[in-house]
Amino acid sequence: MLKSPHLEKSDIDHFQECGFVALKNGFSPADAKAIQDWATELAARPEAPGAHWVYHEESQLETGVQLINRIENMTPYHAGLAELADVLIPGVGQLLGEDAVLFKDKINFKMPGGDGFEPHQDSQAGWEAYADYFINVMVCIDAATLENGCLQLARRDGTELVGREWEPLSEAQTAAMNFEPYPTDPGDVIYFDSYAPHMSAPNSSPNIRRLYFATYNKKSEGDHLASYYVDKRQSYPPDIERQAGKSYVYRV
Repeated sequence: MLKSPHLEKSDIDHFQECGFVALKNGFSPADAKAIQDWATELAARPEAPGAHWVYHEESQLETGVQLINRIENMTPYHAGLAELADVLIPGVGQLLGEDAVLFKDKINFKMPGGDGFEPHQDSQAGWEAYADYFINVMVCIDAATLENGCLQLARRDGTELVGREWEPLSEAQTAAMNFEPYPTDPGDVIYFDSYAPHMSAPNSSPNIRRLYFATYNKKSEGDHLASYYVDKRQSYPPDIERQAGKSYVYRV
């Protein structure tokens, strides 16, 4: 059974000031290995409608080669990853000051040749239609480095949107932001809220970079996990469920 990461008062203070905090060795080596195994096992499962959601992208290195980009909506279909989402709740509760509930979950599979993510705030993706405030927890699955596109974070200036919904942050909006890379090792954890600007570079290395992300909101603001995925299935379904000839665009 996984052991929940614990945040000290200094960690909580840093999060409140900056909008994020990094925690080394949040999970033990044994727990980190279990999480790695679960991610590998899930990716090896056949894609099927009505199961976990798999998305692909074209390789930046080889034209026409499709890579796994992301797997979402995992907790109903994988007991281990459901356990992971549960054991992260106490730490999020420390940051929220009240009980938390899972809003969404995913693993970003940045394969060699996988693309990066432009600077953005997560609340730009329409999340505020469900609740006012969210906290993400990133769990490092594989070593994340500068070469393979580790997470980069900038301090937020208050809890508000800087950019417009459904658009990455512009150069003008990020001009005064200082994005710092946060290389991580398996078992490391980073907490960041829905207003903390973040980004990552493409994977230009030969090494896979998988990062797990679970997002939570205050329990007092409702349980929106099911409704979020019902809505997302309408606008951006997993690849296996897409209609032929219809265009689907990832925006932020």
